[in-house]
Amino acid sequence: MMQLPDSDYYIQGILDKNRRILSQTITLIESSLKIHKTLAKQVLDKLMPHTGNSIRIGITGVPGAGKSTFIENLGLILAEQGHQVAVMAVDPSSRKMGGSIMGDKTRMEKLAFHKNTFIRPSPSGNTLGGVAAKTRETMLACEAAGFDVILVETVGVGQSEISVAFMVDCFLALMISGAGDELQGIKRGVLEVADAIVVNKADGKNIDLAIKAKLELEMAMNMIMPASPVWHTPVLTCSSVTPKGTWGVWETILEHQKKMKQTGDFELRRQQQALDWMWNLVDQGLKSRFKENENISKLIPLLAEKVRSEQISPSSAADKMLALL
Repeated sequence: MMQLPDSDYYIQGILDKNRRILSQTITLIESSLKIHKTLAKQVLDKLMPHTGNSIRIGITGVPGAGKSTFIENLGLILAEQGHQVAVMAVDPSSRKMGGSIMGDKTRMEKLAFHKNTFIRPSPSGNTLGGVAAKTRETMLACEAAGFDVILVETVGVGQSEISVAFMVDCFLALMISGAGDELQGIKRGVLEVADAIVVNKADGKNIDLAIKAKLELEMAMNMIMPASPVWHTPVLTCSSVTPKGTWGVWETILEHQKKMKQTGDFELRRQQQALDWMWNLVDQGLKSRFKENENISKLIPLLAEKVRSEQISPSSAADKMLALL
């Protein structure tokens, strides 16, 4: 087996803003091999002092809302201003093969070739929430490499998609005209945690419909308790096919960040997100070790059959397995 570079190779490469080594580091972070996991943890621990200096933005939306076009428009605006923009674009995974089934760099061609941008597609796998299991760690690596705007695109919208809201500073929900119909396809939970609702495709003959959608969504938001007492979720319109058509959304993101930092909510939000992720990893680790336990793995099929045939209750079976830990 080819010997891995030591942690200093990855750390120095990232701090030197080497895109190739950043990509290698993310591949290391995403690996499920034990030796890679150990090395990735060492790298991330040493990179931590160089992280946290970005605006983390999550973008979800109903099917057809134009998430990729929106991200390309906004990303290009920011890149032209000199911002270093990293896009964590989570591809739907093929259930049969397990790999990505969409090519983010072909969906965002102009953005992919800009010198101030970095696009990293990752398969969502079996992870709920429309984000890859290692998206959080990937964001940290990008921040250490000097990227000051991180855009996280989810695969879709729904109750499970809100997990991205708990790893970013500003969570955007993209909608399109016909809000009455769209509200049927979006869970209330998404609206409750959104920091801004954006009606996309407000251009051409669609402008009047977009304005109508905006008004309907504003009425809906009046019936939802704001996620933060210091910020009332606005409903905006934008056009992702118009040059600088997403500029107003960026201004709202900056206004949101300013307000949250003034009140101390920004830092509190990040601290809580870090703690939530720690416990999430504890849950994942316990479940993994549980299944790796030899005595338990032998018992699982026997107890599973008894549960299926209703010889014992699920709670009794769970107690028997937990007793072996």
